[in-house]
Amino acid sequence: MREDCERPAAEAYQPRVSTWGHGWRLVAMLLISCAGWLPIVDDQAEWLWVVDVSLGVLSYVLVFFRRRWPVTIAVITNLCAAVSGTSSGPAVLALASVATRRRWREIALSGSAAFVGAMFFAVSQPGETDDPWWLDLSVTVIATAAILGWGMYIGSRRELIWTLKNRAERAESEQEQRVAQARANERARIAREMHDVLAHRISQVSMHAGALAFREDLTPEQVHASASVIREKAHEALTDLRGVLGVLRGPDGEPALAPQPTYADLGLLIAEARQGGLSVTVDDRVAAPDQVPEAVGRTVYRIVQEGITNARKHAPGSLLTVELTGSPDAGLDVVMRNPLGFGSATPGSGLGLVGLAERAELRGGRLEARREGATFVVHGWIPWAA
Repeated sequence: MREDCERPAAEAYQPRVSTWGHGWRLVAMLLISCAGWLPIVDDQAEWLWVVDVSLGVLSYVLVFFRRRWPVTIAVITNLCAAVSGTSSGPAVLALASVATRRRWREIALSGSAAFVGAMFFAVSQPGETDDPWWLDLSVTVIATAAILGWGMYIGSRRELIWTLKNRAERAESEQEQRVAQARANERARIAREMHDVLAHRISQVSMHAGALAFREDLTPEQVHASASVIREKAHEALTDLRGVLGVLRGPDGEPALAPQPTYADLGLLIAEARQGGLSVTVDDRVAAPDQVPEAVGRTVYRIVQEGITNARKHAPGSLLTVELTGSPDAGLDVVMRNPLGFGSATPGSGLGLVGLAERAELRGGRLEARREGATFVVHGWIPWAA
């Protein structure tokens, strides 16, 4: 009974009967009815003949509703077959149809009705026979078991085909979902990486372009120098963009065009920020900085890069303080501080810190941004073995 609960409903895997299916079933029923009725038709009284044919016609009508009421139709047709040889064809089909459902209670009830009907028919019909009772009993048991076994085999095969088809459809659906999820994850990775890389460059371009727009006392040499810086930073932004797309679309997950930044590249990042006019002080007290894992160093690099970008956009001319501490046991801690209140015309989406917080959480760490009086603070912590 427990297996019955775990299997799908019989209606789920029963195929729809085609015109050809109805046709050959009807022919098979007629042949079985002829085999059961013709040997006794000459010995039947007129009233018994009428009863036999009437019940047979009724059984042929009822058997077409066997899928709607399988057990009921099987019991009725087999009880009709107890006194009607013409009902034997529909009775066999109804019994086999119940067996395809492979429900033991239904099979037991229908099989019992079939056995009783067949035995009653064998002893009640007119005609001389010398067959002993045990032979009739054996033939009836074998025939009933054969019909039930054949029906159960057909039901098992139908369920197997349905299960395989259902699994294939479900696997295809799950594969489509995995592909869609992979695409969404790739888009999210590209968005985060592009923001981390391009925002830093574009903020430099915006700062120098703003100076050109508001400064009217610049000499031609200064204008030329600022324009050169803008062109250089725009070129670097395009180069970084190509590098990001190449890294994210590498077939083996390895960098395709350029290596990803690590903790060792922080010095170049700070130097570049200073060359762009930002005042930065660094207090690096990390133990064994050359042993910082690449994934950890990359995350710290992106955090510092975002802090530089925010300071340049929202507090130009201010002093940015970067404090780096940590060890293999304590993890790596980064704190950045810069004053508030300078303002900037450069727009910001506010998603940079959100993306970095997600990146830090994926590495097992945390990132928070807060105000402490007139100072804006970004504090991140990444475990050493992230």
